[in-house]
Amino acid sequence: MRHACTATTILLLANSAFAQGQAASWPQWRGPNRDGISTEKLRSKQTELWATNVGLGYSTVSVANGRIYTMGHDKAAKKDTVFCIEADTGIDVWTKTFDCQTLNRFHGGGSQTTPSLDGDRLYVSGREGKLFCLDAKTGKEIWKQDLSKEYGLRLPLWGWAASPLILDDMIVLSMGHVFAFKRDGKLLWKTEENFRTSYSTPVDCKLYGRDCIADFNGHGIVILDRKSGEMMSQHKWATRSGVNVASPIVIGDRIFISSGYNTGCAMLQTKGNDKLEVLWENREMRNHMSGCVYHKGHLYGFDESTLKCLDLQGEVKWAERGLGKGALVMASGKLAIMSARGELVIADASADGFEEVSRTKVLSGGVYWTTPVVCGGRLYVRNSIGDLVCLE
Repeated sequence: MRHACTATTILLLANSAFAQGQAASWPQWRGPNRDGISTEKLRSKQTELWATNVGLGYSTVSVANGRIYTMGHDKAAKKDTVFCIEADTGIDVWTKTFDCQTLNRFHGGGSQTTPSLDGDRLYVSGREGKLFCLDAKTGKEIWKQDLSKEYGLRLPLWGWAASPLILDDMIVLSMGHVFAFKRDGKLLWKTEENFRTSYSTPVDCKLYGRDCIADFNGHGIVILDRKSGEMMSQHKWATRSGVNVASPIVIGDRIFISSGYNTGCAMLQTKGNDKLEVLWENREMRNHMSGCVYHKGHLYGFDESTLKCLDLQGEVKWAERGLGKGALVMASGKLAIMSARGELVIADASADGFEEVSRTKVLSGGVYWTTPVVCGGRLYVRNSIGDLVCLE
């Protein structure tokens, strides 16, 4: 059964949560501030509102105007589908389908990016190198760019996985090169250098006294001028197959990066007008799929399959085993964690120790690398086989 929302549930939601759901917004990957942090209160216990299946993959959701947007893959048809879903009911508003390989390489394959909202437009990147601009209300295609074809990009082992970054009237996409487009699809700039792989979504930041973009790609971390795309600084960071997945975290003039495959993490600091200096480097935080969140001088994230808290000097404050390789988001000082067994674990974001508040089995099957989303008084979780659950 595709939808598990009853008529009674729909009526209750319409009366109690509609206004809140309409006002809330989580428009792109890692939220409005691109940091994986929600300002909403996170309750210790949640109730399932509805459940649906959106197909194979790892895309999380974007939320605005009472609707959520996500992606999934149909392995038999070799197609990806973009879903626009009513946040109150879980019912599809529209879908948009396009051809795309499964790319089943050791993990099942499927969609990897998250749609990004900019007002009435929705931007979608596919793992084969296409960028779509859709009407957010109807799903109608406004324009499309086939970047792989136009720029001769070589498909990485696991395809392209960076989501579009929306900055005012600019769409930034890391796909070998880093590209910047206007809302009408016109190219503003692209980097001269091709960085080979792009599994991490860039972030915007203020460094060297300028508006910048930090991109963590197959070569390492690069800092680009936001207006021109000029490379201001870079630090090489070699990971097996160029798999740098977690978005960088910028803390003042410092940048935290982390990778899996036993690579580790580093804290960098800007120096002068064009330099990055390594403050420290270790293997205490190896973000394979899910990135860290930063809160009150500490970083919380998955060191492979161990949840850890690190201070800004790279020292471990605590480590919690048993959750497996999961994903997390933070809301009002609490962590919402998806464990490798499909459990939603709520814990305090405290450097004093791991303090579990609640644990609830919410999903079964697949793997749990998709970052949860807290928005509009609701919590959205998903597994790799496409089961998407909305909790309140």
